[in-house]
Amino acid sequence: MHSKSSTIRTRRTVTTFAALLTGALALSACSSSNDNGEKGSGGQTGEATGSTLTLPKLNGANLEIAAVWTGQEQKNFKQVLAEFEKRTGAKVTFVPAQDPIINFVGSKIAGGQPPDVAMLPQPGAIKQAVQRGWAKPIGPDALKELQKNYSQGWQDIGKVDGKQYGVYYKAANKSLIWYNAKVFANAGAKEPKTWQDLLTTTRAVYDSGVTPFSVAGADGWPLTDWFENVYLSQAGPQKYDELAQHKIKWTDPSVKQALTTLAQIWGKKDYLAGGQDGALQTEFPASVTQTFTGGDQPKSAMVYEGDFVQVNIGETKAKVGTDAKVFPFPAVGSTAPVVSGGDAAVVLKDSKAAQALVTFLASPDAATIEARLGGFLSPNKNVPVSAYPNAVQQKIAKALIASGDDFRFDMSDQAPQAFGGTPGKGEWKDLQDFLKNPTDVAGTQAKLEKDAAAAYGSGS
Repeated sequence: MHSKSSTIRTRRTVTTFAALLTGALALSACSSSNDNGEKGSGGQTGEATGSTLTLPKLNGANLEIAAVWTGQEQKNFKQVLAEFEKRTGAKVTFVPAQDPIINFVGSKIAGGQPPDVAMLPQPGAIKQAVQRGWAKPIGPDALKELQKNYSQGWQDIGKVDGKQYGVYYKAANKSLIWYNAKVFANAGAKEPKTWQDLLTTTRAVYDSGVTPFSVAGADGWPLTDWFENVYLSQAGPQKYDELAQHKIKWTDPSVKQALTTLAQIWGKKDYLAGGQDGALQTEFPASVTQTFTGGDQPKSAMVYEGDFVQVNIGETKAKVGTDAKVFPFPAVGSTAPVVSGGDAAVVLKDSKAAQALVTFLASPDAATIEARLGGFLSPNKNVPVSAYPNAVQQKIAKALIASGDDFRFDMSDQAPQAFGGTPGKGEWKDLQDFLKNPTDVAGTQAKLEKDAAAAYGSGS
């Protein structure tokens, strides 16, 4: 059995973060980047200059860092790497990777050309890299920086057998629903607090003549996030942890309940842009942009996903906080869910330069650069809240840091890669099949359990 109990230290309730987030998102957004001028708890400014972080001179060193990021996300990260180059004299090459990145890393290692550092999004992938002898523990400088800037929960997610291998440079709040404010106003729709409220809002939007939801069914991972939010809120944190570790089966009645709840939206063709077939052809970026283009008649009114949606909204004329607004994923059970994800820097080729890069990524200096560019959230508590470019993002960041360890990490990211992180396989494929036929709850459960048992049994 592939257990992740050692990587999650979030046993307290998620109520704190949910309450903070609800209050935070109730505030109207603005374009100002100095909403409150707060600094991190360490009192650092996190600016790229004038930092107390000391990095070695690495003139002549060449590094490769691999990640699956594309588009604006990749461009923004390259600005962070440019600052590292400026400070150290090293040359860093960004290597575009494919999902699942653990397979990409494996092929590079097999060919004798592994990147020096890889950004691994799943705790399960970090564990696999360690088990296969690919990952190297982070050095004392990086560890010191990590311990200074991160809560214990975020440190523990990057550990395997008590040893630190991953530095979670990037976080995601995956419990958000974004909506077209003009459509809501025309429909007289209100921001929902409960799942029943969401169904009422969805009906109001539909009756106004706009399709309620864009669902990114072409990409399996947003479907897993939908499920996780419903499941966490409905079944509760303990069941969530048990299912994440495969201590209970996917044929459990709690999974049936969650899938049945999801089908209240996924099962209504008219509620999905393009119907089920159209949703299965819609990739994540398009699910966002089509919600915020088209004036009074966009292809959809709402799109579910994390804070990083702002990057894609930025590709439209919509302004976050005015045209594009957001509310926390509604409570299906007694409390609203708080699901987080992230990307961790992991050293694959141990060297002074690779360790220096990971040290830099563990510092507030690196994350502050990308925070200012938008569409980014850091678990680093010493990144100043004022670095985030609008009030919505600032409040999301503030709530994340204030929550400490009160969150649950993305369930599929905790699973073995073959089940929780591979396009066309495992949970991704099974939930795509469910989106295509949301009446087949029992069949979906059986497929999920079969695929989970195979993946957890092999640990791959």
